[in-house]
Amino acid sequence: MTLPAFRLSVAPMMDWTDKHFRYFIRRLSRRVQLYSEMITAQAVVFGDAERLLSFHADEHPIVLQLGGADPELLAKACQTAKKFGYDEINLNAGCPSERVASGNFGASLRKDPQLIADCLKAMKENSDVPVTLKTRIALQEETPDSDGYDNLCRCTELAEKAGCQTFIIHARKARLTGFTPKQNRERPPLNYDLVYRFKKDFPQLTVSINGNIMSLEQAQDHLEHVDGAMIGRAVYADPYLLAGADCQIFQDKTAVVSRAEAVRSMLPYLEREMAKGTRPHLIARHWLGLFKGQPGAALWRRTLTQTLFLENCHFKTVAEALNNVISSL
Repeated sequence: MTLPAFRLSVAPMMDWTDKHFRYFIRRLSRRVQLYSEMITAQAVVFGDAERLLSFHADEHPIVLQLGGADPELLAKACQTAKKFGYDEINLNAGCPSERVASGNFGASLRKDPQLIADCLKAMKENSDVPVTLKTRIALQEETPDSDGYDNLCRCTELAEKAGCQTFIIHARKARLTGFTPKQNRERPPLNYDLVYRFKKDFPQLTVSINGNIMSLEQAQDHLEHVDGAMIGRAVYADPYLLAGADCQIFQDKTAVVSRAEAVRSMLPYLEREMAKGTRPHLIARHWLGLFKGQPGAALWRRTLTQTLFLENCHFKTVAEALNNVISSL
């Protein structure tokens, strides 16, 4: 039996989970579910959709995450996204950053559960792939004296009626005022048990859990209670932790790629992108943590920063430097 991709996913992260990062992660795992950065519906509808939405076929399975609070704009964005072939489309109702809150979407949407349902309904009616919701447990401002569970359930009931069957829940509340994005990832206490309870109460739904999951072992523990686990910044800091995911999480009988193999398999991609005019550091910045915790990690990072971040560097120079440092490690 082939296990579903949502068993383990990499969280959408603004400024990080771009197409270069996703292509790199595919050198380490063929099975984990990848997400785009959050892209606003307005940008898709009125901007350069080709630049924003295009991706390499190797990136499948991949989810497009949209941000927005206007059902009509979200519907148009889903129509535009059809030709690009994403596997799912996700609505962001969990990001508490100020620039997202100022647009009245992300976690701000939780102030109006009916609007979330209206957005999901419009997206589903204009998409040919599943539409999902990523959210927090609740807003701290609206649930100061409770754990937020009843608030989450009310939002879920409306979203389910709108046709949403998959929920990715960051297992803490969000606070719209007074916290930085970093504090919102750390200060509101985690409540994994609440998400486990949520899955028991809504067994018909697909439920994934997110929030400070730092290893495949922790993800595996969560999978005893929910359908999927989502890892975020831990993967960015140490991408190689995903190298064992296909075997450990998806039970595939595949060889685990080495760090050196992963880098060498990226060289043709790097050459193609540099030929298009892409600055190499935009690709290689995602590789900095590949040797985290290994002897020579500092040499690896120094080689990348001293070679790929230079003005007017050539691919042959880059490839030689990378091969030399890999051989030495």
